[in-house]
Amino acid sequence: MTPDIVGSKAASERGAGPGLARFLRWDAAVGVLVVAVFCVGAGTTSDFAGTGNLSFVLNDIAEVAIIALPMTLLVVAGQIDLSVASMLGLSSSLVGTLWDAGWAFETIVPLVLVVGTVGGMLNGWLVTKVGLPPLAVTIGTLTLFRGLASVALGSKAVTDFPQSYAKWATDKVPGTFIPYPIALFVVLGAVTGLVLHATWIGRSLFAIGAQEDVAYFAGIRVKRIKLVLFSVTGLFSAFAGVVYTLRYGSARADNGFGLEMVVVASVLLGGIDFEGGKGTLGGAVAGLLLIGLLRNLLTLNDVANEIQVIVTGLLLVTSVLAPRVIAGAIERRHRRNATAATTSTSVQDLPEPER
Repeated sequence: MTPDIVGSKAASERGAGPGLARFLRWDAAVGVLVVAVFCVGAGTTSDFAGTGNLSFVLNDIAEVAIIALPMTLLVVAGQIDLSVASMLGLSSSLVGTLWDAGWAFETIVPLVLVVGTVGGMLNGWLVTKVGLPPLAVTIGTLTLFRGLASVALGSKAVTDFPQSYAKWATDKVPGTFIPYPIALFVVLGAVTGLVLHATWIGRSLFAIGAQEDVAYFAGIRVKRIKLVLFSVTGLFSAFAGVVYTLRYGSARADNGFGLEMVVVASVLLGGIDFEGGKGTLGGAVAGLLLIGLLRNLLTLNDVANEIQVIVTGLLLVTSVLAPRVIAGAIERRHRRNATAATTSTSVQDLPEPER
């Protein structure tokens, strides 16, 4: 059961209107948590709410944010791609290798984006044409892409990228504290939100995620849409690799290692159901901000990175478990109310005893 349905049902049982039901949805609850974490951090940690730190937080989640957009569409359609961080690493390795070989940066970037798209198409082909499950496929390509990254660059690191391009990954939009990659994310996010929630493509994705067979017999080109989704995810992951390389000023084969967990955690935490067919892009963005702010707050308070990983894991488990627990509790209450109403009606329909 989708989180917004859960909230609507809970509200209706208490006589609440649709306005209150909107605030009982899981994605809205995550938004409240974002505000709560920000308020707690601003009140307990100096410089947390400063524009300098907020700019750092946004820049720190830039690559995750870019990849989270197509990942949201994928999960809504009932798919998953765990190879995104490895594609980021492969992209970074290719940038470093080609730059070290004397290629022009203007030539490197389009080639890397093509490689990312082809890698995504490989995932999509294995899922749609061969019929393999996406989880197994992308675990395999996760290892494949990371291995190719190591072959391309080895253990060395390449630096000294052109500052004219590096500034687009590190500088802020003039007059604001917003980094350029986040400004781009806002534009891409607006387009993605429009596609997901206001077009036939988005309705098709929800239909595929809810019941793929029904969507197929309704005339939706399920396999083609899946192939495009995986291809776009590969493209965005490769672009995130370019941004990551320029932001850190270093191309390495292990860049982005483990980043796929943060991407998936952000999307699921925002209420996108792992089984597909449910969720909103706004919820995914709220989940992304929650993880980014929470990790920054823990870092400012000298909490070890291992603890931060544990917190991220707990948030991921909570995001998957909590909506189901709430849905189950509300469903049981609804059934009890329905049973009680049926029993009451049956008793009233009984004939009165003769006197």
